[in-house]
Amino acid sequence: MTATTLHLMCGKIASGKSTLAKALADQHVAILLSEDRWLSQLYPQEIHSVTDYVRYALRVREVLGPLVVDMLTAGVCVVLDFPANTVANREWLRTLAERAKVQHCLHYLEVDDDTCRARLRARNATGDHDFAATDAEFDLITRYFKVPEAQEGLAIVIHS
Repeated sequence: MTATTLHLMCGKIASGKSTLAKALADQHVAILLSEDRWLSQLYPQEIHSVTDYVRYALRVREVLGPLVVDMLTAGVCVVLDFPANTVANREWLRTLAERAKVQHCLHYLEVDDDTCRARLRARNATGDHDFAATDAEFDLITRYFKVPEAQEGLAIVIHS
């Protein structure tokens, strides 16, 4: 039996976080929670800027954070398909595991910008993802991305 674990996703837009999150949920018989899914269902047609995203994402996190802690405390593995792409986001996510007293694993998808852009364009063309991003939005959001470092106190697994 696998120890109760909180799995976290880190990677640029279209690096493969959601695909990996689904595979991890299957592999670990875990509950998968997707920020994009929650945001698109709760706030359809309301996210038009990074400021909008931050405002609505904070609302979702305020509700889901305690639920994630409760699930982990009950022994349920959780995969959070939330972008752990900044030090502050990773700190918040790590504290969920700490509050539940379970282990965590940050899955870092190390994918170059050109590959991400190509995947983003292909994803946008299919319309299968909850959100489409332009190249300009990719550039803007990527400016906030920080590669995870060991001193953040996370168990990091690199996927390339």
